[in-house]
Amino acid sequence: MKRGYVKSSPHFFRPVKVSMLLLVAALIGLAWLIPAPLQEQADIARVPNPVKSAWFLLWIQELVSYSKYLIYLVLALTPLFLFLPWLPIGTPAAKATWFPKEQRLVTVTALALAAAVLALTLVALFFRGPNWQLVAPF
Repeated sequence: MKRGYVKSSPHFFRPVKVSMLLLVAALIGLAWLIPAPLQEQADIARVPNPVKSAWFLLWIQELVSYSKYLIYLVLALTPLFLFLPWLPIGTPAAKATWFPKEQRLVTVTALALAAAVLALTLVALFFRGPNWQLVAPF
């Protein structure tokens, strides 16, 4: 057995594969039976105000509402964020733990970026009204 690896049995993976196939089949069946909740076809004469992007892109829409140049910040930070686990910032953790001391910079950076994206998404989703003005959510 290789050092650092846990011995496993293929008997465990067979039920997992069967469960995955059943789940995918159930999802395909549900997608076939239940129609997607799409809106009516877009009409250029009746554009909603405000026009919001999909929820997972709202943070970028909120960011560029402050300055059009902030998109370049997103484009510059994306490769850094993608390669964050492999950057030689600290020593590798000795064992798998939550928030290891050796990886504190990577952990704090990832959590800060996730919090910023979440905050921007919530502001864009609930606090933006007509003409992209800040409004109270209630």
